Amino acid sequence: MELCAESYMIMNDGNKIPVIGFGTSAPEAPKSVSEEATKVAIELGYRHIDCAYVYGNEADVGRAMREKIADGTVRREDLFYTGKLWATFHTPDLVRPALEYSLMSLQLEYMDLFIIHSPVAFKPGDDIVPRDENGQVIFHDTDLRDTWEALEKCKDAGLVKSIGVSNFNRRQIEYILNKPGLKYKPVCNQVECHVYLNQRKLLDFCKSQGIILIGYCVLGSSRNKKWVDQSSPVLLEDPVLVAIAKKHNKTPAQVAIRYVLQLGVVVLAKSFNPERMKENLQVFDFTLPSQDMQAFDVLNRNYRYLPFTRGKDHPGYPFADEY
Repeated sequence: MELCAESYMIMNDGNKIPVIGFGTSAPEAPKSVSEEATKVAIELGYRHIDCAYVYGNEADVGRAMREKIADGTVRREDLFYTGKLWATFHTPDLVRPALEYSLMSLQLEYMDLFIIHSPVAFKPGDDIVPRDENGQVIFHDTDLRDTWEALEKCKDAGLVKSIGVSNFNRRQIEYILNKPGLKYKPVCNQVECHVYLNQRKLLDFCKSQGIILIGYCVLGSSRNKKWVDQSSPVLLEDPVLVAIAKKHNKTPAQVAIRYVLQLGVVVLAKSFNPERMKENLQVFDFTLPSQDMQAFDVLNRNYRYLPFTRGKDHPGYPFADEY
Protein backbone atom coordinates (compact mmCIF):
# COMPACT_ATOMS: atom_id res chain seq x y z
CA MET A 1 0.00 0.00 0.00
CA GLU A 2 2.85 2.37 -0.83
CA LEU A 3 2.21 5.75 -2.39
CA CYS A 4 3.11 5.61 -6.08
CA ALA A 5 4.72 8.42 -8.04
CA GLU A 6 1.39 9.15 -9.74
CA SER A 7 -0.27 9.50 -6.32
CA TYR A 8 -2.05 6.18 -6.20
CA MET A 9 -2.17 3.44 -3.59
CA ILE A 10 -2.22 -0.23 -4.53
CA MET A 11 -5.17 -2.04 -2.94
CA ASN A 12 -5.05 -5.62 -1.69
CA ASP A 13 -6.58 -6.90 -4.96
CA GLY A 14 -3.83 -5.25 -7.04
CA ASN A 15 -6.01 -2.40 -8.33
CA LYS A 16 -4.90 1.22 -7.94
CA ILE A 17 -6.85 3.95 -6.15
CA PRO A 18 -5.99 7.66 -6.57
CA VAL A 19 -5.10 9.12 -3.15
CA ILE A 20 -7.30 12.19 -3.66
CA GLY A 21 -10.92 11.79 -4.63
CA PHE A 22 -13.63 14.28 -5.53
CA GLY A 23 -16.70 14.01 -3.28
CA THR A 24 -20.02 14.62 -5.05
CA SER A 25 -22.51 14.62 -2.18
CA ALA A 26 -24.52 17.84 -2.49
CA PRO A 27 -27.75 17.53 -0.51
CA GLU A 28 -28.60 21.23 -0.71
CA ALA A 29 -27.53 21.89 -4.31
CA PRO A 30 -29.53 21.34 -7.51
CA LYS A 31 -28.48 18.16 -9.34
CA SER A 32 -27.07 20.18 -12.26
CA VAL A 33 -24.45 21.60 -9.89
CA SER A 34 -23.00 18.10 -9.32
CA GLU A 35 -22.73 17.58 -13.07
CA GLU A 36 -20.93 20.86 -13.69
CA ALA A 37 -18.64 20.44 -10.68
CA THR A 38 -17.68 16.90 -11.73
CA LYS A 39 -16.74 18.14 -15.21
CA VAL A 40 -14.60 20.90 -13.67
CA ALA A 41 -13.02 18.38 -11.28
CA ILE A 42 -11.96 16.11 -14.14
CA GLU A 43 -10.58 19.09 -16.08
CA LEU A 44 -8.56 20.11 -13.01
CA GLY A 45 -7.03 16.64 -12.71
CA TYR A 46 -9.24 14.68 -10.29
CA ARG A 47 -9.37 11.06 -11.41
CA HIS A 48 -11.20 9.55 -8.42
CA ILE A 49 -14.93 10.36 -8.30
CA ASP A 50 -16.84 9.36 -5.16
CA CYS A 51 -20.63 9.14 -5.37
CA ALA A 52 -23.52 7.06 -4.00
CA TYR A 53 -27.03 5.96 -4.85
CA VAL A 54 -28.40 7.87 -1.86
CA TYR A 55 -26.94 11.19 -3.13
CA GLY A 56 -29.55 11.08 -5.90
CA ASN A 57 -27.17 12.48 -8.51
CA GLU A 58 -25.54 9.45 -10.12
CA ALA A 59 -27.14 10.23 -13.49
CA ASP A 60 -25.67 13.76 -13.40
CA VAL A 61 -22.22 12.62 -12.27
CA GLY A 62 -22.24 9.88 -14.93
CA ARG A 63 -23.19 12.40 -17.62
CA ALA A 64 -20.23 14.58 -16.62
CA MET A 65 -17.83 11.62 -16.73
CA ARG A 66 -19.09 10.49 -20.14
CA GLU A 67 -18.81 14.01 -21.54
CA LYS A 68 -15.18 14.29 -20.42
CA ILE A 69 -14.47 10.87 -21.94
CA ALA A 70 -16.22 11.83 -25.18
CA ASP A 71 -14.28 15.10 -25.56
CA GLY A 72 -10.94 13.32 -25.07
CA THR A 73 -10.05 14.82 -21.67
CA VAL A 74 -9.78 11.32 -20.16
CA ARG A 75 -10.31 7.68 -21.03
CA ARG A 76 -12.69 5.56 -18.98
CA GLU A 77 -9.74 3.60 -17.58
CA ASP A 78 -8.20 6.86 -16.30
CA LEU A 79 -11.20 7.46 -14.03
CA PHE A 80 -11.86 5.68 -10.75
CA TYR A 81 -15.54 5.69 -9.81
CA THR A 82 -16.81 4.69 -6.35
CA GLY A 83 -20.46 3.82 -5.76
CA LYS A 84 -22.19 2.67 -2.58
CA LEU A 85 -24.79 0.06 -1.66
CA TRP A 86 -27.53 1.83 0.29
CA ALA A 87 -28.96 0.46 3.55
CA THR A 88 -32.27 -0.70 2.02
CA PHE A 89 -30.46 -3.05 -0.41
CA HIS A 90 -28.54 -5.29 2.03
CA THR A 91 -30.55 -8.46 1.38
CA PRO A 92 -28.47 -10.59 -1.02
CA ASP A 93 -31.10 -10.67 -3.79
CA LEU A 94 -31.14 -6.86 -3.93
CA VAL A 95 -27.38 -6.24 -4.12
CA ARG A 96 -26.81 -6.90 -7.81
CA PRO A 97 -30.02 -5.12 -8.94
CA ALA A 98 -28.96 -2.07 -6.86
CA LEU A 99 -25.54 -2.05 -8.53
CA GLU A 100 -27.08 -2.52 -11.96
CA TYR A 101 -29.54 0.32 -11.31
CA SER A 102 -26.65 2.64 -10.43
CA LEU A 103 -24.71 1.56 -13.53
CA MET A 104 -27.80 2.24 -15.64
CA SER A 105 -28.12 5.73 -14.08
CA LEU A 106 -24.43 6.39 -14.69
CA GLN A 107 -24.52 4.72 -18.12
CA LEU A 108 -21.25 3.01 -17.30
CA GLU A 109 -20.37 -0.65 -17.87
CA TYR A 110 -18.62 -1.14 -14.53
CA MET A 111 -17.68 0.60 -11.28
CA ASP A 112 -14.12 0.68 -10.04
CA LEU A 113 -15.20 0.35 -6.41
CA PHE A 114 -18.54 -0.59 -4.84
CA ILE A 115 -18.81 -0.41 -1.06
CA ILE A 116 -21.43 -1.18 1.58
CA HIS A 117 -22.44 2.35 2.63
CA SER A 118 -23.08 1.41 6.25
CA PRO A 119 -23.24 -1.78 8.35
CA VAL A 120 -26.77 -0.79 9.44
CA ALA A 121 -29.53 -2.27 7.25
CA PHE A 122 -32.92 -0.58 6.75
CA LYS A 123 -36.14 -2.33 5.74
CA PRO A 124 -36.08 -2.99 1.98
CA GLY A 125 -38.50 -0.90 -0.07
CA ASP A 126 -38.89 2.38 -1.91
CA ASP A 127 -38.26 4.67 1.08
CA ILE A 128 -34.62 5.68 1.47
CA VAL A 129 -35.18 5.92 5.24
CA PRO A 130 -38.26 3.79 6.05
CA ARG A 131 -40.11 4.87 9.19
CA ASP A 132 -43.04 3.49 11.20
CA GLU A 133 -46.14 5.46 12.27
CA ASN A 134 -44.18 6.90 15.20
CA GLY A 135 -41.41 8.18 12.96
CA GLN A 136 -38.93 5.52 14.11
CA VAL A 137 -36.53 4.12 11.51
CA ILE A 138 -37.45 0.55 10.50
CA PHE A 139 -34.32 -1.57 10.58
CA HIS A 140 -33.60 -4.91 8.96
CA ASP A 141 -31.42 -7.75 10.24
CA THR A 142 -29.58 -8.91 7.12
CA ASP A 143 -26.35 -10.78 7.93
CA LEU A 144 -23.44 -8.64 6.68
CA ARG A 145 -21.65 -11.80 5.49
CA ASP A 146 -24.55 -12.55 3.14
CA THR A 147 -24.44 -9.00 1.80
CA TRP A 148 -20.69 -9.35 1.32
CA GLU A 149 -21.06 -12.63 -0.56
CA ALA A 150 -23.47 -10.92 -2.97
CA LEU A 151 -20.84 -8.20 -3.54
CA GLU A 152 -18.25 -10.88 -4.29
CA LYS A 153 -20.57 -12.26 -6.99
CA CYS A 154 -20.89 -8.76 -8.52
CA LYS A 155 -17.09 -8.62 -8.73
CA ASP A 156 -16.98 -12.07 -10.36
CA ALA A 157 -19.61 -10.90 -12.86
CA GLY A 158 -17.36 -8.01 -13.93
CA LEU A 159 -19.79 -5.32 -12.77
CA VAL A 160 -17.24 -3.91 -10.33
CA LYS A 161 -13.44 -4.21 -10.08
CA SER A 162 -13.00 -3.80 -6.32
CA ILE A 163 -15.32 -4.16 -3.32
CA GLY A 164 -15.13 -2.64 0.14
CA VAL A 165 -17.02 -1.27 3.11
CA SER A 166 -17.79 2.08 4.72
CA ASN A 167 -18.45 3.17 8.30
CA PHE A 168 -17.53 -0.27 9.65
CA ASN A 169 -15.83 -0.67 13.02
CA ARG A 170 -13.06 -3.17 13.76
CA ARG A 171 -15.46 -5.88 14.94
CA GLN A 172 -17.56 -5.64 11.79
CA ILE A 173 -14.51 -5.81 9.51
CA GLU A 174 -13.26 -8.86 11.44
CA TYR A 175 -16.70 -10.45 11.03
CA ILE A 176 -16.30 -10.22 7.23
CA LEU A 177 -12.63 -11.31 7.32
CA ASN A 178 -13.52 -14.41 9.39
CA LYS A 179 -16.32 -15.47 7.05
CA PRO A 180 -15.95 -19.14 6.06
CA GLY A 181 -15.20 -19.34 2.34
CA LEU A 182 -14.30 -15.64 2.06
CA LYS A 183 -13.31 -15.04 -1.55
CA TYR A 184 -12.26 -11.37 -1.49
CA LYS A 185 -11.16 -9.21 1.44
CA PRO A 186 -12.58 -5.67 1.56
CA VAL A 187 -10.08 -3.38 -0.17
CA CYS A 188 -11.12 -0.37 1.91
CA ASN A 189 -13.12 1.08 4.77
CA GLN A 190 -14.44 4.57 4.04
CA VAL A 191 -14.88 6.56 7.27
CA GLU A 192 -14.96 10.08 8.64
CA CYS A 193 -11.35 11.19 9.18
CA HIS A 194 -9.83 14.59 10.02
CA VAL A 195 -7.69 16.32 12.65
CA TYR A 196 -10.50 16.05 15.24
CA LEU A 197 -11.05 12.34 14.43
CA ASN A 198 -7.78 10.89 13.17
CA GLN A 199 -8.91 7.23 13.39
CA ARG A 200 -5.41 6.07 14.43
CA LYS A 201 -6.58 2.81 16.05
CA LEU A 202 -8.89 1.86 13.21
CA LEU A 203 -6.21 2.87 10.71
CA ASP A 204 -3.58 0.71 12.40
CA PHE A 205 -5.97 -2.24 12.44
CA CYS A 206 -6.92 -1.79 8.76
CA LYS A 207 -3.26 -1.45 7.76
CA SER A 208 -2.49 -4.71 9.60
CA GLN A 209 -5.13 -6.41 7.41
CA GLY A 210 -4.05 -4.79 4.13
CA ILE A 211 -7.21 -2.65 4.04
CA ILE A 212 -6.97 1.00 2.96
CA LEU A 213 -8.77 3.70 4.92
CA ILE A 214 -10.57 6.31 2.80
CA GLY A 215 -11.40 9.50 4.68
CA TYR A 216 -14.46 11.71 4.23
CA CYS A 217 -15.19 15.02 6.01
CA VAL A 218 -11.42 15.65 5.83
CA LEU A 219 -12.10 19.40 5.75
CA GLY A 220 -14.70 19.19 8.49
CA SER A 221 -18.24 19.40 7.22
CA SER A 222 -20.33 21.34 4.74
CA ARG A 223 -22.54 22.08 7.77
CA ASN A 224 -25.72 20.81 6.16
CA LYS A 225 -28.50 21.68 8.62
CA LYS A 226 -30.17 18.31 8.08
CA TRP A 227 -27.16 16.24 9.19
CA VAL A 228 -24.71 18.41 11.10
CA ASP A 229 -25.00 20.08 14.51
CA GLN A 230 -24.76 23.79 13.73
CA SER A 231 -22.81 24.41 16.94
CA SER A 232 -20.06 21.97 15.86
CA PRO A 233 -16.51 23.39 15.64
CA VAL A 234 -15.42 24.82 12.27
CA LEU A 235 -12.38 22.67 11.56
CA LEU A 236 -10.74 25.02 9.05
CA GLU A 237 -10.78 27.83 11.64
CA ASP A 238 -8.86 25.80 14.22
CA PRO A 239 -6.02 28.08 15.46
CA VAL A 240 -3.39 25.31 15.35
CA LEU A 241 -4.38 24.43 11.78
CA VAL A 242 -4.40 28.09 10.74
CA ALA A 243 -0.95 28.70 12.27
CA ILE A 244 0.65 25.64 10.65
CA ALA A 245 -0.93 26.56 7.29
CA LYS A 246 0.52 30.05 7.56
CA LYS A 247 3.97 28.64 8.34
CA HIS A 248 3.89 26.54 5.13
CA ASN A 249 2.29 29.32 3.07
CA LYS A 250 -0.65 27.00 2.40
CA THR A 251 -4.39 27.20 3.05
CA PRO A 252 -5.84 25.48 6.16
CA ALA A 253 -7.66 23.10 3.77
CA GLN A 254 -4.42 22.10 2.04
CA VAL A 255 -2.73 21.39 5.38
CA ALA A 256 -5.78 19.45 6.66
CA ILE A 257 -5.64 17.28 3.52
CA ARG A 258 -1.87 16.84 3.78
CA TYR A 259 -2.16 15.66 7.39
CA VAL A 260 -4.63 12.92 6.48
CA LEU A 261 -2.59 11.89 3.42
CA GLN A 262 0.53 11.55 5.56
CA LEU A 263 -1.37 9.28 7.94
CA GLY A 264 -1.65 6.94 4.94
CA VAL A 265 -5.34 7.62 4.29
CA VAL A 266 -6.97 8.24 0.88
CA VAL A 267 -8.64 11.66 0.97
CA LEU A 268 -12.07 12.66 -0.35
CA ALA A 269 -12.08 16.43 -0.78
CA LYS A 270 -15.43 18.09 -1.40
CA SER A 271 -15.85 21.61 -2.73
CA PHE A 272 -17.84 22.84 -5.70
CA ASN A 273 -15.86 26.11 -5.83
CA PRO A 274 -13.41 25.73 -8.78
CA GLU A 275 -10.66 27.73 -7.05
CA ARG A 276 -10.85 25.63 -3.91
CA MET A 277 -11.13 22.43 -5.93
CA LYS A 278 -7.86 23.39 -7.61
CA GLU A 279 -6.19 24.24 -4.27
CA ASN A 280 -7.26 20.91 -2.77
CA LEU A 281 -5.14 19.10 -5.38
CA GLN A 282 -2.05 21.21 -4.66
CA VAL A 283 -0.85 19.18 -1.70
CA PHE A 284 2.07 17.23 -3.15
CA ASP A 285 4.69 20.01 -3.15
CA PHE A 286 5.20 20.11 0.62
CA THR A 287 5.53 17.73 3.58
CA LEU A 288 4.46 18.26 7.17
CA PRO A 289 7.41 17.62 9.52
CA SER A 290 6.92 15.30 12.50
CA GLN A 291 6.38 18.19 14.94
CA ASP A 292 3.45 19.44 12.86
CA MET A 293 1.99 15.93 12.63
CA GLN A 294 2.30 15.63 16.42
CA ALA A 295 0.63 19.03 16.91
CA PHE A 296 -2.31 17.75 14.86
CA ASP A 297 -2.39 14.44 16.75
CA VAL A 298 -2.97 16.45 19.94
CA LEU A 299 -6.10 17.97 18.36
CA ASN A 300 -7.75 14.54 18.06
CA ARG A 301 -10.91 14.46 20.18
CA ASN A 302 -12.82 11.61 18.47
CA TYR A 303 -15.35 14.18 17.29
CA ARG A 304 -17.82 13.14 14.60
CA TYR A 305 -19.54 15.65 12.34
CA LEU A 306 -21.71 12.79 11.06
CA PRO A 307 -22.58 10.52 14.02
CA PHE A 308 -25.29 8.69 12.00
CA THR A 309 -27.83 9.09 14.80
CA ARG A 310 -30.54 7.45 12.65
CA GLY A 311 -28.76 4.13 13.11
CA LYS A 312 -27.99 4.34 16.83
CA ASP A 313 -30.78 1.97 17.90
CA HIS A 314 -29.64 -0.76 15.51
CA PRO A 315 -27.55 -3.56 17.12
CA GLY A 316 -24.99 -3.03 14.35
CA TYR A 317 -24.57 0.71 15.04
CA PRO A 318 -20.84 1.03 14.31
CA PHE A 319 -19.86 3.98 16.49
CA ALA A 320 -20.80 2.45 19.84
CA ASP A 321 -17.42 0.65 19.82
CA GLU A 322 -14.21 2.56 20.53
CA TYR A 323 -13.10 1.94 16.93
